[in-house]
Amino acid sequence: MAIVATLLVVLVSVPAPRADEGMWTFDNPPRAQWKERYGFEPTDAWIDHLRLSSVRIADGPGGGTGAFVSPDGLLLTNQHVAAGQLQKSSTAARDLVRDGFFARTRAEEMKCPDLEALVLVSYENVTERVQSAAKPGASDADAAAARRAAIAAIEAASANTAERRSTVVTLYSGGEYWLHQYKRYTDIRLVFAPEEQISYFGGDYDNFTFPRHDFDVTFLRVYESGRPATIEHYLRWSKTGPSDGEFVVLSGVPGATDRLLTLTQVLFQRDIGNPLQRKVWESRRDTLEAYAKTGSERARRAGATIRSLENSLKRLVGQQQGLENPRVIAKKEEQERALRAAVAATTAWHHQYGGAWERIDTAYRELPEKAPRLAFSTLAVSRVGNIASLLARYAEEIGKPDASRLDEIRDSRREALRFTLLSTAPLYLDLEEAVLAGLLEEAHRTLGAGDPFVKAALGNRSPSEAVRAAIGGTKLDDVNVRRALLDGGAEAIRASEDPLLAMARRVEPVLRELRLWQEQRLRSVETSAGQQISAARFAVYGKSVYPDANSTLRLGFGRVAGYEEDTTLVPWKTTFHGLYDRAEGFSGKPPFDLPERWKAGREKLNLAIGLNFVYTADTIGGNSGSPVVNRNAELVGLNFDSNQQRLPGRYLYVDEADGSRAVAVHSAAIVEALIKLYDARPVVAELLGSQPF
Repeated sequence: MAIVATLLVVLVSVPAPRADEGMWTFDNPPRAQWKERYGFEPTDAWIDHLRLSSVRIADGPGGGTGAFVSPDGLLLTNQHVAAGQLQKSSTAARDLVRDGFFARTRAEEMKCPDLEALVLVSYENVTERVQSAAKPGASDADAAAARRAAIAAIEAASANTAERRSTVVTLYSGGEYWLHQYKRYTDIRLVFAPEEQISYFGGDYDNFTFPRHDFDVTFLRVYESGRPATIEHYLRWSKTGPSDGEFVVLSGVPGATDRLLTLTQVLFQRDIGNPLQRKVWESRRDTLEAYAKTGSERARRAGATIRSLENSLKRLVGQQQGLENPRVIAKKEEQERALRAAVAATTAWHHQYGGAWERIDTAYRELPEKAPRLAFSTLAVSRVGNIASLLARYAEEIGKPDASRLDEIRDSRREALRFTLLSTAPLYLDLEEAVLAGLLEEAHRTLGAGDPFVKAALGNRSPSEAVRAAIGGTKLDDVNVRRALLDGGAEAIRASEDPLLAMARRVEPVLRELRLWQEQRLRSVETSAGQQISAARFAVYGKSVYPDANSTLRLGFGRVAGYEEDTTLVPWKTTFHGLYDRAEGFSGKPPFDLPERWKAGREKLNLAIGLNFVYTADTIGGNSGSPVVNRNAELVGLNFDSNQQRLPGRYLYVDEADGSRAVAVHSAAIVEALIKLYDARPVVAELLGSQPF
């Protein structure tokens, strides 16, 4: 399916959001739009309840969203959000990704190796404290250092324990700073997951399309002190689900948008950033696919990561196609022109903000040359390589004052760092070797043998030889070895003769130099200039503009609605009827085959029940697992995807009139399949409470 050619975006003269646009922070919900478009006026208690029922799910560098759905810590998310944990918990004899999982009793619930659940319990505006730390007339680099020190002090003064995490988040490109405090759960157990084939029915062909027919659902449970956590705020379940045209609200953790970037920044992404990212991901995917072809067990180990990379690549291609559409760039040009014209028309604004865009232009002149080095200079594509890098960095940073350390080594991140380093998830060294060798081979081709990172990593060896020696001799796959190094501190890490850790120590100065350039010559300018541009935007338009998404909790809203595509109509929902029809239409051949349970259970289901549905709320990657609720804060759906029309929305809002939709699993379908196909009545009883099945 081609990306729709016409993208109707925000009116440039008045960029206040139109239609069902926006990923809004909970401190600034879109009350005016709710009231004007849908007659909805929620109380503060309603909004707080939704926030406290929503969960950020963190799985290493990835993750998504979830929602509490019972007072006993039951947590709902997507199968693909939990797939990494399913894979880490699987063995050659028991493949939880392929076969699914169901714990019939609490005692059978399986602990996830390294999953976190974070609930945003409070937020505080600390903008003045951060921005005022930078003295007037300071250089961009000095201003950035002052802001970092202020952020470190704010986080250090806040509670940071095994159960609490405090993080200062940046909004509006430096226009605002907020202290977010999270309730943190690390004992998370698997309750139910379906077979991957039904959660990802249609495979990559159907990904980012609609109609869809996926049962992309997983239930987890959070524990405290060895017992299911007692949860005050959780979402009641809607047995009937949504209706056509119904108003809905979404709460979730969208990963990243770049709608407030300057034109220069967007053009860099189009011409250099996105093509480089595609090269990195394709190289890693190809390495994993080659590894997977060498045996069924290797295919199992690599499967979830391959699927994740394919998903990311398809999204990236859609985003890039949007940027290559001249009409999209023209809209971006007009938006920037309108704001800069408004600034230029007022002497005070021009004096305060007028030079910000040129400063970003200047900073970006060096980036094209540096970008390939930034993309390929890393060991972190490998889990054990990332562990080695973190240990090497820890040894260099831990002796410094807290405010002077790199972010990930600050005291406020201590528990998160230990959680990563001491994960009990299995490490397969043959897989780690393949992934790291693939990265270094691509780095050698792209950067050349004389590149500082390549030379430090390889010495006089080939990539395969260097990685074989490092991975073949490492003991970092043993969590007890990692614990001893971490507890031994900088001295123990520096004294270790582990060959992978030695490689990490060799490349760390190169990575540090690149990071210093990026922070002092690029990010510091982006933040200082971004702060000015945000102030200009606030001056011209007020706070009617939402900040870019950045993996913090947001609100979206819209209505359940089908759409027109080319010369036909797309319905607002699919049904179990449609699932079986699509499977039969392809004669049950992969990826349109059904698990045996679903083939045998067809006659048990009410085939007319809705399975998936589309709605207009503004979403992006990271919203996977987001709860979709009605006016009564009842859960009517579980977000899991979007259609292709939405993919360019990273850079500009794509209007609902152009068929841009999010895709969710219907709440009625979840109950129907749990009862009829999985005999998971204990889970349904917990969801429905006193409601009869």
